[in-house]
Parts: sequence; C-alpha cells; structure tokens
Amino acid sequence: MELRHLEHFTAVAEEGNVTRAAARLHLAQSGLSASLRALERDLGAELFTRSARGMELTEAGRALLVEARRTLAGAAAAREAVAAVRGAVAGALRVGAEQCMGAADPFGLLVAFGARHPAVRVEVAQAGSVVLLDRLRQGGLDVAFVAGPVDAPGVTLRRLARERLVLLCSPDHGLADGEGPLSPAELAGEPFVDLRPQWGARRAADAVFARAGVERSVGMELDDVHKLLEVVGGGHAVALAPVSVARKDHARGLVVRELDRDSGWEVAVARPDGVRPSAALRALLDLLDADGSR
Repeated sequence: MELRHLEHFTAVAEEGNVTRAAARLHLAQSGLSASLRALERDLGAELFTRSARGMELTEAGRALLVEARRTLAGAAAAREAVAAVRGAVAGALRVGAEQCMGAADPFGLLVAFGARHPAVRVEVAQAGSVVLLDRLRQGGLDVAFVAGPVDAPGVTLRRLARERLVLLCSPDHGLADGEGPLSPAELAGEPFVDLRPQWGARRAADAVFARAGVERSVGMELDDVHKLLEVVGGGHAVALAPVSVARKDHARGLVVRELDRDSGWEVAVARPDGVRPSAALRALLDLLDADGSR
C-alpha cells in the first residue's frame, strides 16, 4: 500500500465520482481506476459499490477512510516538520470557496499567499456553502470561504463581511418604476430566478421570506450568478442578490430596489472544530489577520 493509493482512494470517496476525483488529482481516469483496483487487491476487499449514482463506500471502504485520512494527515505533519527545520512552509492546502463573495476576496488572498509561500500546493474547490461545509466536516477541506446564514455546527467561523440583499429586475418590469424599499409581501407573487439551495445567496433569500412568513415562487434554479443576471435582464423574472452582485458589469442596465429589512448575507472563513491547523493553514490565517481588507 502506498500513500498515493490512499490519496486516490480518499479523493474518490470525497467526490463520490471518479471523473471529479481524477480532475481534482490531475490524473487520467484510467490511471485513477487502476490505482483503486490495486488498493482493493492489496486489501482483499471491495472499497466501493459502483452504481448510476456514483461511487459509494462499502463497509470496508468506510473503515479505511477513517484510517486513510489519519495516515495522510500524519504524512503531511511529517513533511511540515522537515520543512519547518528549513524555515519553510510547505505541503498542501485544500481550500473551498463560493463564487462572487463580494467584499471578501479569497482568491486575491490565495494569490498573495502563493507568492509568499511557493512551496505550498493550493487546491481550490468551488461549490455552494452547504457542500463546502459538509466537505470541511468530513475532512475533505482544510478551510472554506462560505456565505449566507453561516451558523454551522462542527466548524469554527470567522466572519469577514456582511452585505444586504437587493431586488434586481429589468427596466421594463412593473417594479422598476417604484420608490422606497420593498417588503417580502409585495414580492410574493413575483416569479423569481435564484441559485440552487446549496448557495449562500439562495439561503439568505429564503431566510428573508421565511422570517416574514411569506411564500415565494422560484421558477428557475441555476448554479451561475452571471446566467442569473442574464435571465433577470430578459424581463421574465426577478432576483434577490447581494449588493456586490448588483454592481457587476453583467448587472449593468438592471434596476436595483432596496428591501425593507436586513437580509443578513455574510461571508465567513470556516475550519473544522477539533482539528489542529497545519503550518500552511496557520500561515494563511495569519495573512488574513494581517490584511483585514480582504
């Protein structure tokens, strides 16, 4: 059994899909599949059941995942100890981030971090905050930049920024010519386009209407902010979005209306409870502390 086999196994277990795991590891799918077969032969057990839904861990696979993560963490700690003797920060840093995080700039932070610590390999996974927090708790990420209502069990949060949500509509929409802030009750009958529920902005928008006891109709769900703005510009739907999204070039020409209540969209950096941060993660958090503007 080799460390690379455990790395490959862990990636597939976390992604639930060989294609995504191969892309994450920068490997050919055939090579990754061969590595899994070699590990199964070595252990004398099937580690996954393969179905139309993807790769699901067997009982043996679930047992191995716990030990594989522990072994990989130990190997990473050993590398860090040697690097520390040489006065360097090295290793890998697995970072999760949503798209379009407004006042927070995780990618600018990571660029600055890479320039300061070139021996650290940074792996970035982009997904909605619900997915990122799950991966964080399961050990698949070291740190994540998440958004929305961010009260999450099992993680330590540091809030970085807070923005309000605003309504976006096309200039020829009936709400475009109004004045004053809008209430959820006034928007109840409007057709909305929104991101899927895993994204922070969607969770914040849902919370606005839930607190007001008002139902709304979301006729289209997307995974891309720019496509959402395009749909709103077509005049067939409205959207709630953080004010930073309303300032994007893609939102040029749209009408922005205020809401009559605080919407509570926040950006935070999250890391798992009870896990000792690696030297690379400590260096990233130190850089974040040193630059409160990011």
